[in-house]
Amino acid sequence: MLRDHERIAREMADPALVRLHRKLERLSSVLTVMNTGAHPDDEASGMLAALRFGLGMRVVIACSTRGEGGQNAIGLERGAALGVLRTREMEEAARRLDADVVWLGHGPDDPVHDFGFSKNGDDTLGRWGEDRIVERLVRAYREERQDIVIPTFLDVPGQHGHHRAMTRAAERAVALAADPKAFPEHLEAGLRPWQVSKFYLPAWSGGGSTYDDEVPPPVATLVVHAPGDDVATGAPFAHIGEWSRAAHLSQGMGHWQEDPVRSWPLHLLLNATAAQNEESDIRDGLPATVGELSTLLPEEPARHLAAAQRLLEQARAAFPDRASIRNAAIAAAKSIVTALASCPHEYLDEVEHKLKRKLSEIDDVVIEASGVHVRGWADPHVVKPGRRAMVHYALTRPDVAVSVAPASVKNIGEAAPSSDGNTRAFEIAVPAGAPLTTAYPARFRVLGGNGDIHLSAMVEVDGYRACRLIDLDEPMRIVPGQSIVLDPDTVLLPTSRTHEPFFIRSLIDGDASNAGIDLVTPAGWALDPRDNGFRVSPPTHLKSGLYRLEGRVNGHPAYRSTPIAYPHIGRTAHLSREDLKVLVLDVQLPTGAKIGYVGGGNDQIGTWLVRLGFDVTDLDGVDLQGDLSRFTTIMVGIFAFGTRPDLAEACPRLHRFVSEGGHVVTFYHRPTDGWDPGLTPPRPITIGAPSLRWRVTDPRATVKVLGEDHPLMAGPNPIGPDDWEGWDKERGLYFASVWDEAYEPLLSMSDPGEKPLLGGLISGTIGHGRHTHVSLALHHQLDRLVPGAFRILANLAQPA
Repeated sequence: MLRDHERIAREMADPALVRLHRKLERLSSVLTVMNTGAHPDDEASGMLAALRFGLGMRVVIACSTRGEGGQNAIGLERGAALGVLRTREMEEAARRLDADVVWLGHGPDDPVHDFGFSKNGDDTLGRWGEDRIVERLVRAYREERQDIVIPTFLDVPGQHGHHRAMTRAAERAVALAADPKAFPEHLEAGLRPWQVSKFYLPAWSGGGSTYDDEVPPPVATLVVHAPGDDVATGAPFAHIGEWSRAAHLSQGMGHWQEDPVRSWPLHLLLNATAAQNEESDIRDGLPATVGELSTLLPEEPARHLAAAQRLLEQARAAFPDRASIRNAAIAAAKSIVTALASCPHEYLDEVEHKLKRKLSEIDDVVIEASGVHVRGWADPHVVKPGRRAMVHYALTRPDVAVSVAPASVKNIGEAAPSSDGNTRAFEIAVPAGAPLTTAYPARFRVLGGNGDIHLSAMVEVDGYRACRLIDLDEPMRIVPGQSIVLDPDTVLLPTSRTHEPFFIRSLIDGDASNAGIDLVTPAGWALDPRDNGFRVSPPTHLKSGLYRLEGRVNGHPAYRSTPIAYPHIGRTAHLSREDLKVLVLDVQLPTGAKIGYVGGGNDQIGTWLVRLGFDVTDLDGVDLQGDLSRFTTIMVGIFAFGTRPDLAEACPRLHRFVSEGGHVVTFYHRPTDGWDPGLTPPRPITIGAPSLRWRVTDPRATVKVLGEDHPLMAGPNPIGPDDWEGWDKERGLYFASVWDEAYEPLLSMSDPGEKPLLGGLISGTIGHGRHTHVSLALHHQLDRLVPGAFRILANLAQPA
C-alpha cells in the first residue's frame, strides 16, 4: 500500500485540469501508430509525445524483450530480476506518454529474450527464431489494428543486432498480417487479417556514443513537425519525451534538452493507401477523425458520424467547462452508437475497432468531466494463495451515481462490500490454487485493466452510462505461501583446502508453523539440521565443478522472493528458485593481500572477494580520505566514478597510493561514467567510442594471452585456455582505445571477422605501484559462477 508521501506526490503530479485535457486530446484522432523496438527505452519518445499529445493519435509501443540482458545503472538487479525492473520502467514510461505496450518476449526463459549485445541481426533472429518473432508481430498487428508502424532503428551494419532483427521482422510482418492464409491459428482465435496502411523507417542515424551505423539513413520523404508546444503543460514535446525516458532510470535515460528537437524525419517504405507517396503530413491519405471515417460508410451511418464529429469538436472547444464538455461528449457517444447500429456488416471491419475505442475514450471524458475520480488500493497488496485481502476505493464525487466493483483476470472470489467514511471496500478471497502473479505481463493498457485485480467503475449521467477500468495504486501480487532465503546461497570451495563442514542459515518468509525446509543433497553429502539452518558436510574430496542442493519446502521446490523497490517504479519482487550452490574450483589466493573495495552499487565483486577468502573492507567517503596505506590493493567497481562523487574527489589520493606502492584495479566504465581520460586514471586512458566498436560480444571468442609471464597472468593462478570456457553473454565491453605508454595490454580478442582488440585488460607499473584497468565482463561471469572468472579475480587482487 502506498505511503502517505507517495500518495501526496502522485496527487501533486496529476492535476485534474491536465488530466481532463489529456482525455479530451484523444477525441481528435482515430489513428493508431505503433513504434517497434527491441528493448525498454528503444521507443522514439519525443516523436511519440508529439503524435499523442499534439495530434491526438493513439500510441502503441511493441517491445520484443524485457531488457534482461542489459546493464543496471542504479542497482544490483541483473538477468531475470533486471527484466522485472525494466518491465515496470517501460510501463511507467508508457504511462507518461499515455501509450499502450505490447510485449513480444515473455521473460528470460522465453526464446525471445535479451541475451546481451549483438552485432548481427541474422544471429539474433536465429536465436529468437525468425518465424516466432514475426508471428508475434503479426498477432500484435491484428490485435492492435494500427494504421502506422515506425521502427526506431534501421537494419544496417553497425547497429545493435536486436534492433536490426526487430526492424526486419516488423517489415516482414506487414504483408503477413494482411494475408488471410498466414497463421490461420489467429483466425481460429477470432483475429482478422489487418492491413497496415503505412510503414516508415527512421530517416535519422542510430549512430552515437554506442552505435555506429555504417550507411547513411534513407532520404526523408516526410518530416513530422511538432505542432507547437504541449497545450496542457506548455512543455515542448521533446521534453515530455524525456519525462518518459527518465522512467528508464536503470539505463541512465532522461536528459534535459536546452534546444529541444521539434521535428523527426521519416522515410515512407510501404504505403497501402490510395494516396501518392508524396505527403506533407503523416495523416495524409488516412481517415484521421471520427468525421472522416464517415467517408467510408453508407449515408445513414455516415450522417451520424458527421454529427458525432461536430459534438466532439464542441466538447474539446468547451474546455474547461465541465458541464458543457460532458453534455457534448454524451451526445457524441450516442451518435457513434447509432452509427454502429445502422452500419452494414461488410463495413464494420474497417471502422468498428476505431469507434469502439473512441467510445471508451469518451466514457473516460464523461467520467472526468463529471468530477468523478476513483482511486483504489489493496490491503495487503501482497497476498498468498488461500488468504484474503481488502480492496478499497475512494470517490471524489460520492453524490454522483457511481457503482464500483472489483474485476479480475483470475478466479478470485468477492465478498459483500463494506464502507468506512469516504472509502468503501470489498473482501477478496484468493483461492488456494490461484496462479502466482507474473512479473512479465503480456501487455500494458493505458485505459486500465492491468494487474491481477482492478476496479470497474460505472457512472450514470442523464441516463447515459459511462464505464472505465481503474488500476490499483499499487498492483496486488499473489506470491508463494512461503519463500525462503539461504544465507549464503553460494559457497566457494577451493580444491586446495580440505572441505570442512559449513553452516547455511535458512530464513523463511510466511507461515513457518508447518514449513519443513530441506536440502536435497547429492550422494556422499551429509546434512545436519540446526536451529535456523543446516550444517552441511561435503565429501572430503570433491572434483571441481558446480553442485546444486535443491531447496524444498514441505516437499515442494522452494522459492526466494527478492524485493525490487525504487521510487520511480514502486515496489515489486523477483521470484526465483532457491537452491544452495557449491562451486568447487581450483583457485589460489595471493599472499598478503588486503583489499579495499569501492563499489558503485552495480556489482557484487566485493561479495565474491569475501567468499573467496580475502580480507576485504568496503570503503566509504571517510575511508577514502583516510589512511589507504593499510591496503595492498584497492578495487573500484563498475560505474563507480559516475555514482560516487566521493570517489572522484579521491582520485589524487588513489594516484598517490599507486605511486607509493599500491595496486589500484578499476573495472569497466563507460565514457559517461565520470571517467575523465586525463584525470581519473593515474596515467591517461581513453574508453573507446562508439562502444559497439570497442566490445567483444561473443562469449566464446578466442582469447590470446599476450604476456604469459606477466604477474597478473602467471600467478598465483596461471591463466590458460580453460579459464575462458563457459563465459556468458560477452567477453567484455567499453574497452580502452588509447592508453599511456606506461600500460601494457595483456589480452587480445575479437568477435568473428573483426580485428583484434587489445584494450580489454591493461596494466602498468607507475612509480612503485601498479594500475590495472579491466574491461572484461568479469562481474557478470562471477555471478554466473564461471570458474575462470574467480581465478582471474584472485590474480587481479594481488599486491603490486
